[in-house]
Amino acid sequence: MTLHSNRSLLDIDRDHLIHPVTSFRAHEARGATMLQSGKGMWLTDMEGRELLDAFAGLWCVNVGYGHDSIVEVAAEQMRRLPYATGYFHFGNEPAARLAQRLVDLSPEGLDHVYFTLGGSDAVDAAIRYITHYYNAIGKPAKKQCIALDRGYHGSTSTGAGLTALANFHRNFDLPLRWQHHIPSPYPYRSDLEGDDDGIIARSVQQLKDKVAELGADNVAAFFCEPIQGSGGVIVPPVGWLKAIRATCDELGILMVADEVITAFGRTGPMFACEAEGVAPDLITVAKGLTSGYVPMGAVLMSDKVYQGIADGAAVDAVIGHGATYSGHPVSAAVGLEVLRLYTEGGILANGQRVGARFEAGLRAIADHPMVGDTRGRGLLGAIELVADKGSKERFDPALKLPDRLFAKGYENGVIFRAFGDNIIGLAPALCASDEEMDMIFARIRKTLDDLLEEADIRAVVG
Repeated sequence: MTLHSNRSLLDIDRDHLIHPVTSFRAHEARGATMLQSGKGMWLTDMEGRELLDAFAGLWCVNVGYGHDSIVEVAAEQMRRLPYATGYFHFGNEPAARLAQRLVDLSPEGLDHVYFTLGGSDAVDAAIRYITHYYNAIGKPAKKQCIALDRGYHGSTSTGAGLTALANFHRNFDLPLRWQHHIPSPYPYRSDLEGDDDGIIARSVQQLKDKVAELGADNVAAFFCEPIQGSGGVIVPPVGWLKAIRATCDELGILMVADEVITAFGRTGPMFACEAEGVAPDLITVAKGLTSGYVPMGAVLMSDKVYQGIADGAAVDAVIGHGATYSGHPVSAAVGLEVLRLYTEGGILANGQRVGARFEAGLRAIADHPMVGDTRGRGLLGAIELVADKGSKERFDPALKLPDRLFAKGYENGVIFRAFGDNIIGLAPALCASDEEMDMIFARIRKTLDDLLEEADIRAVVG
């Protein structure tokens, strides 16, 4: 075994490893930031610097780093049965038990589970099953799908078109002709800010108008995140999700809730849909399902959709969708232990308790000269930076504020998401203590203060 220095490891990474959602040339110039270990809320990089992770990896390490019980469950399962195919009617105990557990914990009526490797292919699987469903029930014209501006639904060749972020469309020939978008219910950037009922009513009407434009007989489904994640943590008014569910029923289209980010305590309850008593036709999950320890996602499917697919084909005709690692026993065993930690281990309850501290931190930092808006629910939040609080004017992209923001935060020992339009995304682990939560906001405030001392930024802050 050849040991490499940190520098040679950076060279290996630069020369050979393609990173997700990254400028290839920018990464070649910058190089990787190598992480070495993690425990609880904390990460340590290859230089030994300790960092408070306020983003749970990529909104996923909900239980925190370094739980020995998860490692032990994975190791035991690897020794006993490291792999089992779900093809040819084979099954394995962890996958079956995890499916049952998800049905027990999810909104009523979602009685069937298909396991994926992550969130992107969960969305892709949902699209395939929806297509199959409408063909099976004799409504083959229903193929058009609608999603929200600023929405994120993965980066597969189909899901990335429902995603409404420019980086996922540019040079990929997306969106596809059957993929459409309506405006995001974005209170801070709305002329109806402060009028929650008005924002909800407008969003409902925009969905109805889009369905009317496309023809109700042609529209299959509406995809939405209960809270939009990668679009900048856009938090719709309370009641929006329930109104959208009712509208989808009225229009005769399926509702798909993308809970890849919002499920498993991220917004408070186990599923964000629970907060408004909403049971979608399908839910996509991943991330917090295994807390990021191993790859896994899932599609939770209503009995209506399942039965429509099942009855639409001869008994000996297979439903041709699957994957080698669907229902992987090691991932499923990890998922079961992570769900146990949420429930019996007190992680979910701690997240709900410390959520009040998180909300208080967001409120307090709103007084900073660079902060235009703070918003959040549970342990999912955002701090939107503006050059002028009164006009909500954004910073000039030429300032490259997101890169500077992330770098300065790193110097101050805190990791967060720095979105391209100068929004700080936050998703701390549910295991956070009050002290760690206070530390997150203290370090972010110092980061903003440091940036405000730089002449070009200070010059434009109104």
